Amino acid sequence: MSGDVELWGLLFVSGVPLPRGETVKIVWRMTGEGPLTVKAALPDGTAARLAWGPEEHGGSTWHRPGDEWGTGLVFPERGCWRIDLSRTHGTAHLWLPVA
Repeated sequence: MSGDVELWGLLFVSGVPLPRGETVKIVWRMTGEGPLTVKAALPDGTAARLAWGPEEHGGSTWHRPGDEWGTGLVFPERGCWRIDLSRTHGTAHLWLPVA
């Protein structure tokens, strides 16, 4: 994760590792400014599909720093996926396992 923002992710799954080939809902809260862009890839360059989002949330009961968006990601292969999130001012990344 980058040191210029704070990032939080809320996974709507039954457990980790994440399921392959299914839409995984993740709600993000990220500090910074501007719209959110989300990309996910394996180290070999294989990309995940963004099924929907990012959808900005106007209100929430999940209290963390930053603005909130929802996404639906589909990971086509198992492995350790790098998730890159960026705003006009601020970037961050994390790694998630997929079975």
